[in-house]
Amino acid sequence: MIFKFLILSDEVEDFKREITIDADATFLELYRAIIECTGFSDREMASFFLCDSKWRKEKEITLVEMDTYSDEDSFIMEECVLSDFLEDEKQKMMFVFDYLTERALYIELSEIIPGKSQDKPRCTLSEGEAPRQQMNPEEIGTESLSIDLGESFYGDESFDLEELDKEGFEGLDTFNTDQGENDFH
Repeated sequence: MIFKFLILSDEVEDFKREITIDADATFLELYRAIIECTGFSDREMASFFLCDSKWRKEKEITLVEMDTYSDEDSFIMEECVLSDFLEDEKQKMMFVFDYLTERALYIELSEIIPGKSQDKPRCTLSEGEAPRQQMNPEEIGTESLSIDLGESFYGDESFDLEELDKEGFEGLDTFNTDQGENDFH
């Protein structure tokens, strides 16, 4: 079985890549095909994220083992076979290639071709220039680093500062308006 992936960028409008790859290939092989057809460096950290139909990240498959102390399973590209994670056409993934700014390519499993196999991945369509893999620090505008400080910032829209229990804060003086600074003696 062969998977055909369509790869797009939200930064470069005319960027488009199409990769065909055997369904029994690993995510590492897909990673290498993407690196080759975009000109990205393989020296940068990258991850695939399996997404739902609205591009919300669900499961991460990393390039290298991450030391996580959570209950979540850890998936590594070299060990993960595409067909074990992908089974439906139109399934969506993100390829995060710039961790600092969370920049990604958007990937859709556009076609599943049964009854065929392929020895190595192929880029069958290449249009436009790939986005730059890394941005210079001065190019990272406040727009890309903006933080939503809306009412759900603390994770609960009904969060009320007045409900905080003062019991855990004993020994800390309150804001001293006479001195204009915090007094924590």
